[in-house]
Amino acid sequence: MSDVVIRAEGLSKKYLIGHHRPERYTALRDVAVKVLKHWARTGMDVARGRQLVAGDQVEDFWALKDVSFELKRGDVVGIVGRNGAGKSTLLKILSRITEPSAGRVEIRGRVASLLEVGTGFHLELTGRENIYLNGAILGMKHAEIRRKFDEIVAFSEVEKFLDTPVKRYSSGMYVRLAFAVAAHLEPEILVVDEVLAVGDAEFQQKCLGKMKHVAGQGRTVLFVSHNLSAVRALCNRGLLLEGGKITSDALVEVVARRYINASSVADSISFPANLSRPSITSIIVNRETLVDGELIVDIGFISPRPISKPVGGVMLRADTGEPLWGSDNRFHASNEVTKGMTSGTLRCHAQALPIRPGTYHLSASLADWHEELDAKQDVLSIQLGDETADVLRPSASAVGHVEWPATWQSYPVEDASAA
Repeated sequence: MSDVVIRAEGLSKKYLIGHHRPERYTALRDVAVKVLKHWARTGMDVARGRQLVAGDQVEDFWALKDVSFELKRGDVVGIVGRNGAGKSTLLKILSRITEPSAGRVEIRGRVASLLEVGTGFHLELTGRENIYLNGAILGMKHAEIRRKFDEIVAFSEVEKFLDTPVKRYSSGMYVRLAFAVAAHLEPEILVVDEVLAVGDAEFQQKCLGKMKHVAGQGRTVLFVSHNLSAVRALCNRGLLLEGGKITSDALVEVVARRYINASSVADSISFPANLSRPSITSIIVNRETLVDGELIVDIGFISPRPISKPVGGVMLRADTGEPLWGSDNRFHASNEVTKGMTSGTLRCHAQALPIRPGTYHLSASLADWHEELDAKQDVLSIQLGDETADVLRPSASAVGHVEWPATWQSYPVEDASAA
């Protein structure tokens, strides 16, 4: 019997999106013609069984395009990509929530999905009733659900509210119960989207531990998350989606690096000014000083109101996703910042960074001392130090990203018999 539990061949999903044509002047006659055309098109779409779309013009949008892959029993796969890459659409197809427009997918085994808060739950039913309802939807027998019931309740930590309608649950309580049901009813395939981000840090770690346990029993896990540290800790394989297509299918470490390295590699980046709230308008890196281990970053900003105490922040992230170093002028030594600014530049100058040569990714933030205002994550890639020269140094074989000198000594063992 084959170990392949999911086989996708040429999987594609097309949506129709509508656009309204802008008009400066509209006469009553134009409105009447427009309404008649809309009715005629709607009637034809209904007759043909097509999707009804509002708007004057209709455009085809391919959320997925010709996606093919195979997953074997026991694979733990992390699916990463930017927002709009097609990750959630893929999971909805695999969970049989939506049908593909083209291609086919074969699934062998029972699938338990946790794609968004509220999936598979009825708001008017209590937590207790929803456990049995969700289990029945997953194909479990009543006796099987009853056997797992106490474990589900203990894991979710909502026993006190078990007989309360779930419409009164907080989003965190909702996710706790939903994940507990999905993970404990022994599915052959567990599909989890970014929904775990709703829970607190302790519960996220608990969920990751449970998914590791599920994977250790030979079951298949598909995990979508922007938290690369969690993806790398849990998964052994990765899929990178870009524009609805799989651009990388490899070991999770390789995929994580390719995903991070997709950031901009320019010396600077600009952002459109947001006149309704304080925002970052530019980030500029002085690349001439990077080889010497210095980092100079200029953060330009604009604000519709005076910022009493402008605060700039900078963070470096490794190509595997971990944050390595950061600074802002709240806590690190700085010259007095001009108060009450509506626009300007905040400069960060870091010298002798204890980070080994390599490629790192820069994020920047703007705040008003006690209030976070704007943030741009992983928007520039920078090359710190001279990697070619570093190959000849003994420390090039060291583990990690930090360059922290240490001294070593050796002590001979004294001969106890001579004493």
